[in-house]
Amino acid sequence: MSVELFFELGTEEIPAGFIPRALDDIKRLLSEELATARIDHGEIRSFATPRRLAISIADVATEQQRQELELTGPPARIAFDAEGNPTKAAEGFARTNGVSVAELSTIETAKGEYLFLSKVVEGGKSIEQLMEILPRMIGKIPFKKSMRWKDLDIRFVRPIHWIVATFGGEIIPFTFGDLQSGNLSRGHRFMAPEEFTVSGVTDYLAKAEQHYVIPQIEKRRKLIEEQIEVIATQLGGRINPDDELLDEVCFLVETPQALAGTIEARFLQLPPELLITSMREHQRYFTLVDEQGRLLPHFITIANTLAKDPAVVVAGNERVLKARLADAMFFWQEDQKSKLETRLEPLKKVVYQAKLGSSFEKVERFTKLAVGLAQQFSPQNAELTSRAATLAKCDLETGMVYEFPELQGVMGREYALLEGEDPRVAKAIYEHYLPIQAGGELPSDDIGAFISLADKIDTICGCFSVGLIPTGTADPYALRRSAIGILAIIMDRGYSISIPDFVSKAVQLLETKRQRAAEEIVDDVVKFIRLRLVNLLSAQNYPVDVIDAVLSASFVEPLDAVERIKALTELKKIDDFEPLAVAFKRVGNIIKGGLEQPVDPTLLKEECEKELFDSLQEVRGKVAEYVSERNYTQALKAIAGLRQPVDTFFDGVMVMVEDELIKNNRLALLTGIAGLFKGIADFRRIA
Repeated sequence: MSVELFFELGTEEIPAGFIPRALDDIKRLLSEELATARIDHGEIRSFATPRRLAISIADVATEQQRQELELTGPPARIAFDAEGNPTKAAEGFARTNGVSVAELSTIETAKGEYLFLSKVVEGGKSIEQLMEILPRMIGKIPFKKSMRWKDLDIRFVRPIHWIVATFGGEIIPFTFGDLQSGNLSRGHRFMAPEEFTVSGVTDYLAKAEQHYVIPQIEKRRKLIEEQIEVIATQLGGRINPDDELLDEVCFLVETPQALAGTIEARFLQLPPELLITSMREHQRYFTLVDEQGRLLPHFITIANTLAKDPAVVVAGNERVLKARLADAMFFWQEDQKSKLETRLEPLKKVVYQAKLGSSFEKVERFTKLAVGLAQQFSPQNAELTSRAATLAKCDLETGMVYEFPELQGVMGREYALLEGEDPRVAKAIYEHYLPIQAGGELPSDDIGAFISLADKIDTICGCFSVGLIPTGTADPYALRRSAIGILAIIMDRGYSISIPDFVSKAVQLLETKRQRAAEEIVDDVVKFIRLRLVNLLSAQNYPVDVIDAVLSASFVEPLDAVERIKALTELKKIDDFEPLAVAFKRVGNIIKGGLEQPVDPTLLKEECEKELFDSLQEVRGKVAEYVSERNYTQALKAIAGLRQPVDTFFDGVMVMVEDELIKNNRLALLTGIAGLFKGIADFRRIA
């Protein structure tokens, strides 16, 4: 028999960003606990608002599964003494499993005779297990930050006010802190705060809505989306797309009501990003644009109550926004009284990182790196790159960025344009921060790309130089994100950058700061970036063994590595790839380190080794040409043509013969075969 399990935690308002992860953790923890307790169950559904986390599990078995156990205990020679009496080892094994020594038997194994117990564990009532599982699960839910309240010896993200726990409509009794579980939930804090009884999820959802609470996340999100779309259309515009804000607002309200407000016309002279950021980050407002993408003088806010007089709510929001934008207008005007370049010198007093010096020193380092990239890939842009890099961090000393840190780069671009800087320089000041997140927008111009690469590699190498290396999930300086950004830009722009060389140059510029040997830093950073490439390509569903085989052979230029991975992935799809891989693995395993000497044709006695030598001579030139062109698909196809003569060779001769000259000549021949794919992939790593 199976019934429904319903569980709800009612709390103070939980930060919106904490809720999705908490729901995932609750589902995971409950699944693990139920599996351990041998309780079968069906679909798990989750619900949440700022004041509640709820779970419904369908078809939960009312009794645990019956369990048949076969347990092996200590060796018989230890379990019994010379007289055949049970020792403490036997007694302990019996006691642990709730039986007497007389109920134990022995079993013969490959290691000798051991004590053995076969027993059946009958299933108990699930509700009795749930009485222990649920409070234990609550205490295990991990949060980035949690708190204590009253004098209770428990922690949670916010104080808990009620707990609903029912099993087939029956209350699951337990306590957590000073709260007793029950079947009473509560409505909206302001519009219907009274309690209501809950017998199950269907009953809960219906009564919650009667009490102005919409627990279903997707339903609430869709309702918000529909409301703001209607208002946007009425105002002659469309919503500035912002799924992230939509998700966040969804977890800020229990019953949403969208309301439109007006932005004073004088504030529209501010950069659109400034207006959007101010409204989005500080007020959680949606912005509207016209058909040309221009910002409209309106915003939409999502209220958590159905206002009796919406005009009062709108007026309050407009008043708050006016004050914030007035501050922004002040900084906008004040900042323009000084040139961007004059803000470079003050960066000498800004500590970038205690062990790595000032922001000014960082600018000096990445400017040299960026100009070096420009000279290598786009010499005509070297001067503009130098100028943009010099100004890249100057907006950090503006009042606007001090007030709105998230506008770094944006304000630098706007002020540079106002001062008459080259538009490409202004754009690079903004784009050197890109990508801001994995899969995010990338620099659209070489200048911004060069500075972004230089800034990011300086950050990574600087941190590695002074021991600030990411461990586990801890990455306070976002070095993994920087490494992924470097790889994304290289792929997008098609730069043939040698990672070891690039890292070496960055480490060299850190000579007065580094606290470790330069060689160690370079090696560690290259491995760090290589691992990020492995993760990126694995996420793109390239075979793990192919990635490993290619990067183990060589990791210098990411672009080159990716081309080799693509080529080997395609080769792996052919029908006879497996015997081909086996043949080349065998070559690699026999030569091990290889024997670097020319093959002496006069020592080739057997027809099969002569054939292999001739085939090698024919293929070697083609492969070298294809590799020089980075046409790895054709190079691998050419190498694949050697499979038949390689197989024939192994069938026809023994390599490790007593005659030293012949043995070494055959090893040299195989070394030549291995040398064809040496820089492409290590076939020994192909699964």
